[in-house]
Amino acid sequence: MIRHAHDDPELLALVRRYVTPERRYLKLGGSLLRMQSPEYDRFIRDLSEDAGLITAQEIATLLEGSWRERRTATWLVAVSRRTEFRERLGELLLASEVCCVGLAYCVALTSFGTPRDAVLLAAYLDRYLRRPDLAYDQTVAMSALVFIDMNLGGAQAARFLGSGGLWQQWLQDASHMQRTTDPASCLSLIRRLCAVVDECAEAR
Repeated sequence: MIRHAHDDPELLALVRRYVTPERRYLKLGGSLLRMQSPEYDRFIRDLSEDAGLITAQEIATLLEGSWRERRTATWLVAVSRRTEFRERLGELLLASEVCCVGLAYCVALTSFGTPRDAVLLAAYLDRYLRRPDLAYDQTVAMSALVFIDMNLGGAQAARFLGSGGLWQQWLQDASHMQRTTDPASCLSLIRRLCAVVDECAEAR
């Protein structure tokens, strides 16, 4: 069950502390890459500071909230390198209960960058590349898996991308997605956002 801040005092306090100041939740994504100094520098500094201050219990509570809370918590997990939340993020990605968070989950798992993170991304793709009727985060997850493979020398993505694989089948069946599906630009987005995570982590 998703917790809602408007009727949950504990969650509301965390939202006011970590999520809504300067509309942080809206900036944690592609718009972050368009920010300029000094706004960008201040944003990175504040995000890094909060990643060090937030407790594991507070993160767990935010991950029970709506997309705003989950997106913010996931970025704080990534920046603070709290790999103990890896499985939880994998579960949330697979469940896809709320919109607007898939990119954050994928960035966090990619920033961890281990074989287990690749397995979690592959589990998502195994499920949702079979659902061309659902335009979720298939392209983002595919790009994240490719990026991890590039760094590890792995081959998790190959079984999806090969001839007759689920990726080509999904593109064929999800014809409505072809105009907006650009794996190359999505891979660049993942790479750049992971670089921001690294920058924030180093600033702590």
